[in-house]
Amino acid sequence: MSTRFRQQIDDSILDRAAAVLARQGEAKTSVQDIADAVGLSKAGLLHHFSSKDALHRALSDRLDQLGDALLEQVRDLPAGPDRDREVVAVLVDAALGHPGLVAVMLLPALRGESPLGGHAPIEMTTDVVFRLFDDASTAASADRHVRLSVALAGLAVLSLATPDEARTTAWRRSLITTCSDALGHRRPSASVDDLEA
Repeated sequence: MSTRFRQQIDDSILDRAAAVLARQGEAKTSVQDIADAVGLSKAGLLHHFSSKDALHRALSDRLDQLGDALLEQVRDLPAGPDRDREVVAVLVDAALGHPGLVAVMLLPALRGESPLGGHAPIEMTTDVVFRLFDDASTAASADRHVRLSVALAGLAVLSLATPDEARTTAWRRSLITTCSDALGHRRPSASVDDLEA
């Protein structure tokens, strides 16, 4: 099996495992639960990741990589409505491709706990979310915090709903518009296509 093909399989396993962990939490999720979700036997899953700890470490590493990739896309944008819209678009696109990973990334900022327990500390994932929006978690106003929480909660829940691919792609524009509206950036004169530019 080529290294690239194996990496694609491992990435798919990690995303599906992340979705299970986001729904159930680390303490309530067994290796068998994850194996069932990814369509492998327990032994088959352990062939890819030798233990639950190895799976968690791989998830934590993958979350770091995803966070870095997302931050790179918006790093040079100044704080404000344009950056918020671009962050929303970047998160929506990431959620369409990696719903489980994005849910695990967003949920700690909303729940106050990491679905990965100590393997991906809440500070790590929450820090990435606030850095994406160029907000310091303690400096954001109460209104901003509520708006951000509503936008991220909606995106996390829809990520976990994992509708079929055709519907998900069709939802992209609505997701971007709705999350931007939740952040208080409604632009009635602008089309959704403007948000994607």
